[in-house]
Order: sequence, then structure tokens, then C-alpha cells
Amino acid sequence: MSSRPKNPTIAPKLIVGLGNPEPKYDRTRHNIGFAAIDALAQEWQTSLSEVKRFKGEIAEVRASSDRDGKIYLLKPLTYMNRSGESIQGVLSWYKLAPEDVMVVYDDMDLPLGRIRLRLSGSAGGHNGIKSTIAQLGTQKFPRLRIGIGRPRVRAAGSVSHVLGKFSPEESPIVRDVLKLTFDAVECSCKRGVEMAMNRYNNRNVAPVVEASP
Repeated sequence: MSSRPKNPTIAPKLIVGLGNPEPKYDRTRHNIGFAAIDALAQEWQTSLSEVKRFKGEIAEVRASSDRDGKIYLLKPLTYMNRSGESIQGVLSWYKLAPEDVMVVYDDMDLPLGRIRLRLSGSAGGHNGIKSTIAQLGTQKFPRLRIGIGRPRVRAAGSVSHVLGKFSPEESPIVRDVLKLTFDAVECSCKRGVEMAMNRYNNRNVAPVVEASP
């Protein structure tokens, strides 16, 4: 009797950060995907350049001794709700499959300081992911969500929250969560997304607030 083959390791070859391109969106919660790509580029000592064919900024990362092949970093410049056009353009040009892409983006349902990796899933109301699913024709691609939390004041709208900038008190947590994101992405590329899920989905870099007695 032949043994059932194991599922192949899913290791991304294209890391995409979602955001909006105008300067007014820089460093906003909704653009934390862009910030993650900038952090990855800095750690991997590369720089992104705009390529009109891809409707975005892209960088190529050379393979290291323990990483197979090339890895690409991408920041779509199409605005959030058309991000999939840029992603599909890169996949087609480099002949990559949907499971070769990892999309990094903001999530209000996760608190600041947490990340969550998944191999597939719905858009969950995120316009950038809706566009990506529509363009790729599938939900089966890895994604890494970075928590931005919900507004502290109930009256504050979600739009103003996601388009607002992080407070000075939040900045150290953002710095630490971007480092956590880098570690999770690098682990995904070297060891596979499932290994990274096991290692990083329960990490929390935000300080623990003790409940009042």
C-alpha cells in the first residue's frame, strides 16, 4: 500500500504589502502593509523601484544559502481597492502561482502587537484582499494580517481610525510588530508558512496591561 504524499511546503516567492500611494497616507494604520515591505527591504538590504508594467514598486532579493530561488517585494501603487491588478501583473510576468504570494495588510479585528498568518481565507471586508481574490480568481494564497485594533472611542468611525496615524504611545509597538513581521516572513520563506504560523500566530509584542483589582 502506497503512503499518502505529504502536502508540499508553501513558501512565498512574492511578498506584497497593501497600502495607498499618496504621501497623506504615509504611516497611517491602513498603510502598515507598505511599512512592512519597507522594513523587509531594509533588513534584506535592497531597495524598491517603480515599474510601470507592474503598477507598483518592486525589489528583487537574492537567494541566501538557506533560501531557494529569488524573492520579490511589492508595493502596489494602484490604491487599495485595485491592488490585485498589480499583484496579478507580477505573477503573470514571473510565472508564479497564487500560492507563491504572501499578502501583508492591516486588520482591525486583531489588537496592535499581534499578527496572524493563514494559508487562505475570505477578504473579511478588506478592499485590497477583495481585489486580490478577484484578480487571482482564488482565495488560496497566504496572507499575513497585522493588527491595528479598533478605535478606543466608540463614536470614532472605522474609516477615520484606519486612515489615522499611530499615536506616539503606539509607535514602539509598531516598531516591534514590524520586527515580528520580518521574522515571520523570513521563517515562511525558509521553512514554510505553516511553520511560521505555529511559531508566530500566538506572539504578542504589546505590553500586557494588568486588570485593576
